[in-house]
Amino acid sequence: MGADYQQTLKAIKEAEAYPGPSIVIAYATCINHGVPGGMSNSQLQMKRAVEAGYWHLYRFDPRLTEEGKNPFQMDSKDPTANFQEFISGEARYKVLQRQFPEEATRLFKACEDDAKHRLAGYKRLAQG
Repeated sequence: MGADYQQTLKAIKEAEAYPGPSIVIAYATCINHGVPGGMSNSQLQMKRAVEAGYWHLYRFDPRLTEEGKNPFQMDSKDPTANFQEFISGEARYKVLQRQFPEEATRLFKACEDDAKHRLAGYKRLAQG
């Protein structure tokens, strides 16, 4: 929601209008994330997550197939912020970095690689 309020509303409205089960998957911060500046910055942290490519905005509406359209809609743009800086800003990742620095470096890199791989897959789906 913090990344794109209108996209959030659109996704929820589409899910509500669908004549069957719907799922809305959302990135929601919690106290254990250790959001920089505290929980009052949750909306900003959501925006940062999308800008860094940690989280992606997309929708899937099977009804579009009946109209000859791609049911998968990619709403977020390519990342513009540094992925490693984003995760390093959250306390849950800082703790791992302090306690197990070598393992954290490996895991953080794997996390970034996975996010890039997911984005590439989403882009393929969006192209039809």
